[in-house]
Amino acid sequence: MSETETKLEKVILFTLGADTYGVPITQVLSIERIQSITRVPNADFFVEGVMNLRGFIIPVINIRKRFLMDASEVTKESRIIIVVVDDLRVGLLVDSAKEVIDIDRAAVEKTPELVGGVQADYISGVCGLDADHLLILLDLHHVLSGKDIDQVRGLGETENVRTE
Repeated sequence: MSETETKLEKVILFTLGADTYGVPITQVLSIERIQSITRVPNADFFVEGVMNLRGFIIPVINIRKRFLMDASEVTKESRIIIVVVDDLRVGLLVDSAKEVIDIDRAAVEKTPELVGGVQADYISGVCGLDADHLLILLDLHHVLSGKDIDQVRGLGETENVRTE
């Protein structure tokens, strides 16, 4: 591997409102159009429910709600990004999924101290996307961890739960 290759990381871009976020492609299994989601009684506020994806029961969390952002209507552009972190497969409901890009890891800056709030824990870094936009890189280990996400783990115990 050349020095140039080791500095690049493939990232899937998605949007929440006007902001662009990214997750490493190595953690993404697929990007799905919105489909039937079954509500789960007494689930946390950010859990949309569960979906059956090719025989797997996948918990779906609304990233807007997880980040305590204003709600948004599901549109034809909305997508569910299926990610895997450790042993957990989960769907992330986002406003839209855009593209896959290579980012230079050397250009990624640590999360600014001024960001603060709940969301700051979920950010692994930021970098310039273009002259007018920043790319916010998510740390899925933090997004999908903590006592409030334990319930999600129980909804779809990942690779062991098949419905077929």
